[in-house]
Amino acid sequence: MALTPELEAAFNDQVTLELASAHQYLALSAWLEGEGLPGMAHWMRLQAGEENEHAMKFYRFLLDRGVGVVLGPLPQPTSEFDSVVDVFRASLAAEHRVTAAINNLYAMATDARDFASFPLLDWFVDEQVEEEATVQQIIDDLERTADNGHGLLMLDRELGGRSAGEDD
Repeated sequence: MALTPELEAAFNDQVTLELASAHQYLALSAWLEGEGLPGMAHWMRLQAGEENEHAMKFYRFLLDRGVGVVLGPLPQPTSEFDSVVDVFRASLAAEHRVTAAINNLYAMATDARDFASFPLLDWFVDEQVEEEATVQQIIDDLERTADNGHGLLMLDRELGGRSAGEDD
């Protein structure tokens, strides 16, 4: 069964949204690097890589379904922040946007009875629960450290120890 034109457009929009998220994560990484937090910057770069991988999952899905991929323009990412907590809040806001878009795709696929979309979307629903929980935990940890430089240094080192493909 072919994708409906509405689903095709929504899946293509999701590719662009995932790429925009990767772009935003790189901007977050750059800000953190500029603040002397290389571990957190590293964590954000790995997040950017994950977002690119997610875009490619949708890209491949479209091609496997016999649909062309249409990439939209990427918005300018936010690059000015007042604090490290604000950087991670921006990360969480980006994850919320992705989650909302995936939920919308799921609803559209359900309405269209496009059962072939469900395995991919199920994976992303689970992934977004994990992503949001991970970023929220980092925000909670940052808020606990408040203005404690030692706590911030420890968290920077902890996040810097993450490797690609590692579950958080």
